[in-house]
Amino acid sequence: MAWGMAQDQIGSREAPPSVLPDISPLAGEMSGRTEGGVKDRGAGVILALAVALASLLPTPAFAHASDRGHVLLLPTGYYIAGGALAVAISFLVLALLPPAALDNFWRKRLSLLTFSHRPRAIVSLISFAGFALLIAAGLFGSRDPLSNPLPLVVWTLLWAGFTLLQGVLGDLWVWLNPWYGPWRVASRVFGIHAGDAKRSRLPSWLGYWPAFVLFFAFAWFELIDPAPDDPARLAYAAGIYWLVSFVAMLIVGYDGWSKRGEFLTVFFSMVARFAPFEYYEGRLRLCWPGAKLLAAEPLPLSGTAFLLLALSSVSFDGLSKTFFWLAQFGINPLEFPGRTALIGVGSFGLVLTFILLAAAFALAVFLGQRLAADVQSFGKAAGLLVWSIVPIALAYHIAHYLTVLLVDGQYALVALSDPFALGWNLFGTADMMVEAGVVAGAQSAWWLWNLQAGVIIAGHVLAVLVAHGLVWRLHPQPSRAALSQLPLTLLMIAYTIFGLWLLATPTAG
Repeated sequence: MAWGMAQDQIGSREAPPSVLPDISPLAGEMSGRTEGGVKDRGAGVILALAVALASLLPTPAFAHASDRGHVLLLPTGYYIAGGALAVAISFLVLALLPPAALDNFWRKRLSLLTFSHRPRAIVSLISFAGFALLIAAGLFGSRDPLSNPLPLVVWTLLWAGFTLLQGVLGDLWVWLNPWYGPWRVASRVFGIHAGDAKRSRLPSWLGYWPAFVLFFAFAWFELIDPAPDDPARLAYAAGIYWLVSFVAMLIVGYDGWSKRGEFLTVFFSMVARFAPFEYYEGRLRLCWPGAKLLAAEPLPLSGTAFLLLALSSVSFDGLSKTFFWLAQFGINPLEFPGRTALIGVGSFGLVLTFILLAAAFALAVFLGQRLAADVQSFGKAAGLLVWSIVPIALAYHIAHYLTVLLVDGQYALVALSDPFALGWNLFGTADMMVEAGVVAGAQSAWWLWNLQAGVIIAGHVLAVLVAHGLVWRLHPQPSRAALSQLPLTLLMIAYTIFGLWLLATPTAG
């Protein structure tokens, strides 16, 4: 799609560029009902790409938030320099702080309330019923991805929005996942004992590799497949995935598959470790963001690869649309050939981005060990320090999908009121006007850019903070801890620059 926004564009679920020129007080709004197809966007494509091309000139980077031609000059170089400096300063400050003070900081907890997990199965069954209705809507509802609730819920509310909730509120997925309730029902029907839920028959040597493979397939479908938004295509993919995962849970045990095989549960549980809420012995407690990451056990190689894939796939989504990436393959961004023509290039890029990030991370850990004269195994150090990637992955996810969530989230509210395009208005939102102007215009571009840039910088600063706490578990001696963290901090500074460059560079498609 043609959101050639030089300030975002790190997301493949682009909000539809359906904003018309400001010719009335209602410009920037449209009816939520879009059955019959999206309006012609040819002029918007040409205008957006023209502005993006102009940003290649030797001037401050342009950033705009719609196809109406509003352009906002931003001192991108200062943002990048400031972001890199913020990460570097945070490392220096942490290196000078006494370890005891930091340890006391991370250990602080505030008890909030007591609650039980007993209703969990009921909530999961309700979630499963909603999932089944969405699959039905995908198969029998509107063919328009902006009117059918399935692609909007999967790509916008679940993948874009729910990930944010996991990082802020904690592990809500343990309640809402659509497998636990049906598994409990099936376990009673087939006489499976409750203890089998925690007894895994999944071979330990497999580690997280099943989840890694499935996550890669998911990323490929989202970023490379020609039509991931097609309701029927998505319904078949989601339905088959649910069924395969459910059968796997029956065979190897619920905990065994959900914790190491079902990629959504694995991903959401890792993200939830950053949240400032934790559930401990029947009580909800408040802690510092990232504090739970410091108590995590080192991940095996497969778990380390999974977390790095979560970050690299988001990064590649932004990179794949840039003029720079397209130029490497002789593609004219003004004549963007579409996703079908780029399947091979996209698949190569998805793999290459993961390999490069994994190699850079491994090199940073290795050099850190050498500087600190570490005698511990490389696998343990890498498996522990990779938890510091979680704040960065979450920050990239937020910046990645921010504009999508703001606009397509409104379309989701509309579509949920009329899931089968039969003229229903279940929640009173079927005729809601979608305000696309929230991401349109110079003022919106300014606050979007600053919010996205701020999130990326904050994510890297928090990652340095978490990494500093983790290295103390490897090197109690202050000087060795600081030396071992130095290469990883340099990698985080480089990734900060890369992330801000992605926000500012012109994009196509």
